[in-house]
Amino acid sequence: MVLYGLKNCETCRRARRLLADVTFADVREDGLPDDVMRAALDRFGDALLNKRSTTWRGLSESERERAIPELLKEHPALMKRPLIEDDGRLYLGWDAQTRADLGLE
Repeated sequence: MVLYGLKNCETCRRARRLLADVTFADVREDGLPDDVMRAALDRFGDALLNKRSTTWRGLSESERERAIPELLKEHPALMKRPLIEDDGRLYLGWDAQTRADLGLE
């Protein structure tokens, strides 16, 4: 299981504490692998972007129109977090449904 997120994101920290045997990948330092990016875009579309973030609000209209992979490579904090990959299945966010799907609730 791999959790993609940011090391100073409190939601990612909570998820890491509850998940056993999770590998953490900081998207700011390591980026999001291209294959994971494609799969996440196929599964979640533009929900992969956190449009409520201060990073998003700081972008110009022309920057917001760029392709999602370009935006996430340049601004990793725009990714909704955490993104969890578990045996080919992807989960986005840390809500009750994600926790239930991972067998934590």
